[in-house]
Amino acid sequence: MKRTKRGMEIILLILIFAFSTANAQKVETVDGVRVVHNGDQGKWGKDSKISLELVKTLGNINAEDENIAFYMPTDIVFDAQGNWYILDTGNHRIQKFSPDGKYLDTIGSRGQGPGEMSYPVSLDIYPEGNLLVSDPNNQRVQILLPDGKEYKTIRMTQGTIGAARILTTGQLVMNASGGFVMIGMGEEDKDKELPKLIKIIDMEGNTQKEFGTQRDYKNMMLNRMGNQVLFAVDKDNNIFLVFPFQNRIEKYSQEGKLLWRSDRELNYSMAPPKNKGKREVRGGNVRIEAPQMNRCANGIAVDDQGRIWVITLIRQVKEDEKVGQNISVQMTNGHRSMNVKVTGNTELEETDMYKLQIYDSEGVLLGNIPLKHFVDGITINKDRVYLVDKLRGTKCYEYKIVEK
Repeated sequence: MKRTKRGMEIILLILIFAFSTANAQKVETVDGVRVVHNGDQGKWGKDSKISLELVKTLGNINAEDENIAFYMPTDIVFDAQGNWYILDTGNHRIQKFSPDGKYLDTIGSRGQGPGEMSYPVSLDIYPEGNLLVSDPNNQRVQILLPDGKEYKTIRMTQGTIGAARILTTGQLVMNASGGFVMIGMGEEDKDKELPKLIKIIDMEGNTQKEFGTQRDYKNMMLNRMGNQVLFAVDKDNNIFLVFPFQNRIEKYSQEGKLLWRSDRELNYSMAPPKNKGKREVRGGNVRIEAPQMNRCANGIAVDDQGRIWVITLIRQVKEDEKVGQNISVQMTNGHRSMNVKVTGNTELEETDMYKLQIYDSEGVLLGNIPLKHFVDGITINKDRVYLVDKLRGTKCYEYKIVEK
């Protein structure tokens, strides 16, 4: 069929419009806050200005060497010499490796004493090499010397304990809760005012500042799950939040001022689910069924250029990809003992479910990098991106950032 010049012009305009719509960012001001609504592709379009080159992996679910047989690895930090410290949450320890991946040391073990831990949720490192471990199940944050001996313990007797990061001021920034947000939830929580998302605490455990507003789902279990937040801190102490169950990314100053909010186009709905979960008490046992909420994010990090990297789900998990955590809690002489068992298809490592989204310092989406494996966390150190597969392959990936 012969096409007229006018017809070709119309087709070209349609294609240009479709391309520009996919990459568009709409910026508005809401209640005095800059809000960015990002298209699917970002400013770079399909031609990403960054790629990742796999350098190596550490750990494997079938590893015979117990030093790399991780169980629920959660966090990675690096000292001045480039040594790795991997928080091996399910094994209640920290594993230290040389820059080339050689095992060097094990720090910590399960327990309540100095240098011990129980399902710790985060790890950070001071410039001099001391380690900061958030240990909610022991109601404390520990600072350990590089050899694992106790330097200081911060007791947290009030409020919840979550992941903790170090600010250059010496203070700590912490999110509202740890990794097992439904544990201990009781009916008495129903009428409480929703807590803030982030708090700044001093070295004695005192809360100095709280900020960040939760979304009120008008349901206790939805509030607990839907307001989970992951965060990262840049060199200027700005705090970046991403919400696993809300299409929401935010930047705050250290003083708690909301600087901007950002969202992005997703291929699925983030509306509250009809299944709001349930909590049943039978005798001394509590059974909790979590709400079935769609998940959109698994991690956030900031690089040296101030770009924000977000682990985003392209789609929801398929039935044969699902894993879960069976959590049992026992109270003995006033002490709570918890055990976690990962269930499901834990040996499936490859998937097309995830991508890395890169944003500029103002919340504008730049581009996407598709991933080929499961990923539950991200750390950036200089020109390297480290991704953690916590529940399936139980391994850590090191990638080099390649600027095109």
